[in-house]
Amino acid sequence: MPVRCMMPDAVRGLRRALIAIVLACSVIAPAFAQKSGGVLRVFHRDSPASASIHEEATISTVAPFSAVFNNLVRFKQDEKQNRPEFIEPELADSWIWNADHTRLSFKLHAGVKFHDGKPFTAADVKCTWDLLQGKSQPALRVNPRKAWYRNLDEVTVEGDHAVTFVLKRSQPAFMMLLAGGFSPVYPCHIPPADMRRKPIGTGPFKFVEFKPNESIKLTKNTDYWKPGRPYMDGIEWTIIPNRSTQTLAFIAGQFDMTFPYEQTVQTVKDVRSQAPTAICDIDPTMISFVLMVNRDNPPFNDPDIRRAMQLTIERKSFLDILSEGQGQIGGAMQSPPAGLWGLPPEILQTLPGYGPDVAANRAEGRKLMEKHGYGPNKRLAVKVATRNIAQYRDPAIILIDQMKHIYIDGELDIVETANWFPKIARKDFMIAANLTGSGVDDPDAYFYEHYACGSERNYTNYCNPELEKMYERQSMEPDQDKRKKIVWEIDRILTEDAARPTVYRYNLGTCRYPRVKGVTTQVNSIFNGWRFEDTWLDQ
Repeated sequence: MPVRCMMPDAVRGLRRALIAIVLACSVIAPAFAQKSGGVLRVFHRDSPASASIHEEATISTVAPFSAVFNNLVRFKQDEKQNRPEFIEPELADSWIWNADHTRLSFKLHAGVKFHDGKPFTAADVKCTWDLLQGKSQPALRVNPRKAWYRNLDEVTVEGDHAVTFVLKRSQPAFMMLLAGGFSPVYPCHIPPADMRRKPIGTGPFKFVEFKPNESIKLTKNTDYWKPGRPYMDGIEWTIIPNRSTQTLAFIAGQFDMTFPYEQTVQTVKDVRSQAPTAICDIDPTMISFVLMVNRDNPPFNDPDIRRAMQLTIERKSFLDILSEGQGQIGGAMQSPPAGLWGLPPEILQTLPGYGPDVAANRAEGRKLMEKHGYGPNKRLAVKVATRNIAQYRDPAIILIDQMKHIYIDGELDIVETANWFPKIARKDFMIAANLTGSGVDDPDAYFYEHYACGSERNYTNYCNPELEKMYERQSMEPDQDKRKKIVWEIDRILTEDAARPTVYRYNLGTCRYPRVKGVTTQVNSIFNGWRFEDTWLDQ
């Protein structure tokens, strides 16, 4: 009897043990699937101005050099959408807020080394954010995201492995600013000038060389602090500015992957027809094509002229011509469902230039121009500056054509990448056709970076003191539904003021061959998925 009573328990115990083993193996199994070795070959769309992520405002720098660095925290690399709940530890093991969201404290990972062998400590975190706030010497040459940290009072150090970000007021979304590709930790002991040419980080890959207009090469960090990572031996980026040459080279098998979000709907079709094994993801992006005018100089200091330009834009035609209708029409923030904060369609339709009657919009625009003396016999001649990349040039040509409807004749002014950001940052333009994005899909990043008074990336010098108060209100609001209502009102005002008219947002493609594993493209950022430490080559 005792034996018979014990048998069922023993069987159940054995069964539970076997199930546990099977589950454990299923979790561990993927780790055994990854293969080590190989060099990832990617073409690059143009030659970045420098290797310093903190001094640049483009994916041209972030994509190739993110793998050199780590953040305190980051968005999960295998999630399609960047959201607050997808923030995970990196150099920070843990974090905690105080009750009113004015102090954010991090415990740091011990034993991390920079690529030159120097230890990573809390001092490097403080140095990085002192640099970004303009508190240190030597300073950054340019500081595109200084406005992100207006609310940061100081970073305090508690030993080698703890830091606290002390804020001037409550800012619940501050973690979002730290989680994206534009927030790597720099080493204290390397001056900013050296980071432009030979960046040193703690990341999975080490810098080898950057030959402008030729290539960027990284090699595996064999002393990486994450055991077993990275899988690949290196990454090589070959700079090919011409889009047709890029696509043909990928189809011919010269590259494993295309530059992130560089493929148009049309070139993806070419890839799929000529290289049918390739995997191409076409995703929404938060990058918008925008019209910028120099508001400080006549005639663009007149709100009537700016409104007329807003009214002449036919947004749908851009999408139809450039991407076969695939894209998003929205305001300052990226439209849902890809974006977290964008205006709903019912509000958009009420804003200048967004209504369906294009002819009526342009008629209203011509009346505004005629009010100031312009007409068929007195046209306004302007130069339209844009960056020498197809994603900028192509829509700029359409924009010039549409401005003709309101008596404005534009001449294209092509600017090379290395000169583009400095040119628009010093307001050296009449009209500019630009792509605008933000490192993270959060109003604290977007509004302060692009529209706040005095921000380096507020290229049009738009400044609205009443909106500044609203930026602060939404930033302090912990209730996300209430915050969204404030954000929508801000977006509506920015659009009505023609602060920086958003024309449309691209859907763009990234292609890779099946041998490239562990890459996830994201729908509300192009900047945040390029650590490549989980990427491996099945070859």
